[in-house]
Amino acid sequence: MDLIDVRRLQKSYETGEVQTGVLHGISFTIKKGEFVSIMGPSGSGKSTLLHILGFLDRPTKGEYYFDGQQAGAYTSQESAKIRNNRIGFVFQSFNLLPRISVLENVKLPLLYSDVPENEWDARAARAVEEVGLSHRMHFQPSQLSGGERQRVAIARALINDPDVIFADEPTGNLDSKSGTQVLELIDDLHNNGHTVILVTHETYTAEYADRVITLKDGLLESDRKIERRNHGGLLK
Repeated sequence: MDLIDVRRLQKSYETGEVQTGVLHGISFTIKKGEFVSIMGPSGSGKSTLLHILGFLDRPTKGEYYFDGQQAGAYTSQESAKIRNNRIGFVFQSFNLLPRISVLENVKLPLLYSDVPENEWDARAARAVEEVGLSHRMHFQPSQLSGGERQRVAIARALINDPDVIFADEPTGNLDSKSGTQVLELIDDLHNNGHTVILVTHETYTAEYADRVITLKDGLLESDRKIERRNHGGLLK
């Protein structure tokens, strides 16, 4: 079943009397359980597209269906609930609060969930354990390496067991070794049943996916299945 279905999606921004088009009629679908990379150079529209798919922004024209429902029909409050409960975000800049612990950072999405408060610590601890950071649970972000911070961000994205994980340039601030570890962790999440959409400008990073959608100048240039890179090798 299609989790994401976009039809003739357009996005433009107005600055005074100047209108700047970013997306120009993009259409594609993504099924539940897929691992898809969205590639393109800077300015191609890939981050704008991710923001629309993640309910952080709305298209100017076109239709977006999330799990069969028209996204434009949701109120702002309903969109916020979907963002928190059904979508996990991993950003290049980690977006961690600097003065609270790893555990407290991972718990943050639970503040707006229906999970009883007496379950928050246990659930957050499990998420931290999943990314291999139990020994750093009570550290602050400043005490962690870049790779460890991104793993904390992944644990936070997992806390509500989302339908889909959006990763926007997740290795952009990491050295190659830490970047590979983060990509292998994201790949493990996909193998465990999560839908993953990875935004990147790097071919090496995109090859962890099963499929690559390439954007250029706000248009869909190509959409192809690939032999994916997995834990150091290329697998069908």
